[in-house]
Amino acid sequence: MNRQILTFVILILTAGVGFAQDPTPTPTGNDVQKVAPEDIKGVPPIAEKYRSDERALPDLGRIGVDMLDQRPLTLAEALELALQNNRDIEVARKTITSAEFDLRASRGLYQPRFTAQTAYEQTTTPNVSIFSNNQKTNQGSFLANAAVTASLPNWGTQLSANFNNSRLTTDNPISILSPQYNSSLGFSLVQPLFRGRSFDAARRGIEIAKKNISLTDTQFRQRTTETVAAVEKAYWDLTFALRNLQVQRESLRDAKSQLEHNRRLVEEGQLAPIDIVASETQVANFEQAVYEALNNVNLAENGLKLLVSPNRNDRLWSQAITPVDSVEVDIPTITLTEAMDTAMDNRAELAINKTQKDINLLDQRLYKDQKKPQIDLTAGYSSAGIGGSQNPDFSPTFPTACSLDPASPACAQQQANLALLTGSPYRGVFTNRYPTYRVGLNINIPLFGDKTAEAQLGKARVDAEKIDTQREQIEQAIQVEVRNAIQAIRTSEARLRAAAVARENSGRQYESEQRKLDAGQSDVYKVLERQTAYTAARSAELRARTELNKAIAEFERATGTSLKANNIQTK
Repeated sequence: MNRQILTFVILILTAGVGFAQDPTPTPTGNDVQKVAPEDIKGVPPIAEKYRSDERALPDLGRIGVDMLDQRPLTLAEALELALQNNRDIEVARKTITSAEFDLRASRGLYQPRFTAQTAYEQTTTPNVSIFSNNQKTNQGSFLANAAVTASLPNWGTQLSANFNNSRLTTDNPISILSPQYNSSLGFSLVQPLFRGRSFDAARRGIEIAKKNISLTDTQFRQRTTETVAAVEKAYWDLTFALRNLQVQRESLRDAKSQLEHNRRLVEEGQLAPIDIVASETQVANFEQAVYEALNNVNLAENGLKLLVSPNRNDRLWSQAITPVDSVEVDIPTITLTEAMDTAMDNRAELAINKTQKDINLLDQRLYKDQKKPQIDLTAGYSSAGIGGSQNPDFSPTFPTACSLDPASPACAQQQANLALLTGSPYRGVFTNRYPTYRVGLNINIPLFGDKTAEAQLGKARVDAEKIDTQREQIEQAIQVEVRNAIQAIRTSEARLRAAAVARENSGRQYESEQRKLDAGQSDVYKVLERQTAYTAARSAELRARTELNKAIAEFERATGTSLKANNIQTK
């Protein structure tokens, strides 16, 4: 019994200890198992036994280029080709022509207009008059009218002249004449007194068309400047690529010569056979550099051809371009103040902004004029005439002076009046027999002011402020470009000097290391290291000269003098 009780107590204590245990703690940073990068799991092996055993050289020619068909090219010739063939230049040139046609179209609003109308009409109408016994009346009419209208641009005056003619035939017995001819000659004038007198939408359109010609001409000059700068940079890039290819080829020949030299030293027992491996590796590395340089030549040449060739079928694409201009370009000597003044006078962006400002002023002028009351003076004069023949069907149902007493003065007057009506109607027109004079005012004034014109004027003024802000932004951007261009020239000059010194010293070190190797005072690895450094220094010097020339081209673009510097005149 006591043993059972003791066992029960032990079980309770054991369970209590189990429930009182803490959870398993989270491993801290120090407890996390670390895995080396080379032991990372879950990375599948891909072609792990691949080795390139191909030793045959591929075709090292340049795609689509006949290396034997060399095309010597100066920078001036490249610029001339670009200005003749570049698509961007051609688009800009067409834009100018389009703007000139827009001006001609806007001026067409003031071209005199001739209008004419002719028609024949035959009508039959029921008789509703007590003075005729006909049940219906047949009437024919023929019209021949003409008019000339014109507007005067200086004062907004509108002029018109019209000449109207008609011929009427009828079987109405109460019509005295058949056929009857009616003619009239009239003139009219509409002269704005306030709105539209000094300026209107038509004149605004003409002035904007003029500004657009100036704008497109400036944009053409801007595009030409950008193209010139791009061609210059592409030309010097190709120059560097070809010169660098030559350097890499010379370095490869030198590396092969060094390899043969080292082999002789091995045969003489001065070098270990393993040293040949390092020289062979050097040759392979220089071969890669030659291939890369050749590819860079292809890229640079295609970039230049894209700028100067007219289309993809031009022969230039199959030729190997050889730049012939000297890389020694005159370095501009100018202060920052002088450069900024030059840029502010020549940069096309500022001229474009000024033209936009001028167009905005035209908008403001129009909307100010639109706020004026519209009061137009109108005047007119016309002279009419009538003629024809006496109606053979004339038979009035009422007594006339002649039917009552043919010998009476009233009958004589009636016959005289009839004589005036018969014959040509132009006698009355040109003798001013039946004149009409008219003068008046046309008034159109919106109540409580013209809200539309006020809103348009307000928007134009806000646009003017925006243009002014944009000009400040353009000026600052130009300042940054000019500053950067001058700094780039100075930096490139310093870099060129340093690169020349480095190239010269690297050449001396390489030659010295070769002599040490021959004297047994150096090893192959130091010689190869000096050889690599010498090749890199030569390429760096070429690159520094190219970057200096490109910096000069960028400076000319930044100051807006690219065209002047290359003796280019835009028409």
